[in-house]
Amino acid sequence: MSDFRRLSDTVLASPQIGLEEIAAAKALGVTLVINNRPEGEADDQTPGPDIEAAARAAGLDYRAIPITPGRFSESEVAAMAEALDSARGMILSYCRSGTRSSLLWALAQASRGSDPDALAEAAAAAGYDVAPVRMAMDTLAARARG
Repeated sequence: MSDFRRLSDTVLASPQIGLEEIAAAKALGVTLVINNRPEGEADDQTPGPDIEAAARAAGLDYRAIPITPGRFSESEVAAMAEALDSARGMILSYCRSGTRSSLLWALAQASRGSDPDALAEAAAAAGYDVAPVRMAMDTLAARARG
């Protein structure tokens, strides 16, 4: 059963998905699935290559931007920002609980100059707390605004 949570008009975050969630995602208009979970993080996770194969078979794009819990690099933030910019429709980003996906989304949006307060509100409305990366969001947003 899917637990897709809306972060914005075009981005959903989710805990770990299985192959059956690909059809549900497609029915919602998802065109890109982003896997933020490192392979082998848990014995019960559906392998990324299996999710990728199911997504591609359904006509969806797929990207892997694995995030180690508690660490977000500038290259990962840049990869997420590029994925958000290049998507041609709705995006579903997932990890173990959806938290890393929502935090990476917030960092990527802040790096493009989005308001950190608005991002925090959107994440909170979806059930996620951006407090662990709030200082980085403020720094990235200030840098993007010049």
